[in-house]
Amino acid sequence: MAVMSAPDDEWQPVCRVAELEVDRGVTALVHGQAIAIFRTADEAVYALGNHDPFARSAGGGLAKGIVGRRGEIPFVASPAHKHAFDLRSGRCLEDNHVSVPSYAVKVVDGVVMIGHRRVDAA
Repeated sequence: MAVMSAPDDEWQPVCRVAELEVDRGVTALVHGQAIAIFRTADEAVYALGNHDPFARSAGGGLAKGIVGRRGEIPFVASPAHKHAFDLRSGRCLEDNHVSVPSYAVKVVDGVVMIGHRRVDAA
């Protein structure tokens, strides 16, 4: 899987990976955006925009959602409407026309670094 990289000065340190609870989300302000960050049981770390596009209000972002798997797809279910979003791409699993931003992530010396928003290859 190819990962879009950003120059080193575009990576923002957020927290230590050990501070992230497995299958729980946290919110951080990164590059001026509210980002939901998740660590899964297989030690992968993902970052999505912390906005539920199906919610009518701003409360209850994706960081408060339930993390799970559908086959090989890690996802977070929105807390309000339970729509599942692929943690790798931000695409809604129930509606291919809906997605949330996905951000580049890397772990350096135990520190989670968030890069800029990924751009769809499509």
